[in-house]
Amino acid sequence: MSLANILIRRSFSLNPVSRFSVSGPSAISGHEAGGYKVWKKLSFFVALPAVGLCMLNAYLKHQEEHGHPRPEFVPYEHMRIRTKRFPWGDGKKSLFHNSHTNPLPDGYED
Repeated sequence: MSLANILIRRSFSLNPVSRFSVSGPSAISGHEAGGYKVWKKLSFFVALPAVGLCMLNAYLKHQEEHGHPRPEFVPYEHMRIRTKRFPWGDGKKSLFHNSHTNPLPDGYED
């Protein structure tokens, strides 16, 4: 018998209930000590504080960056090469252009 034949017979010989039954406490076993309580506690006591710490880190980095002046514009030839115009606006600015941080090929706007 080939391996594929054995696997096909095994999949048809097992009834669907016994194939998906779980022994022991888990979230789907139907016992009172289900695993959902563990995941609920992990969500509240691990995941939410971790998200809060990540938000605090991003906020502090953002505040730190706003204290520094922007770098002086140096017109390097290999940067900001425009072979064709952008299809929006005046054609010089990218889609998510920020006039404070993104220079145009000839320098900052202000």
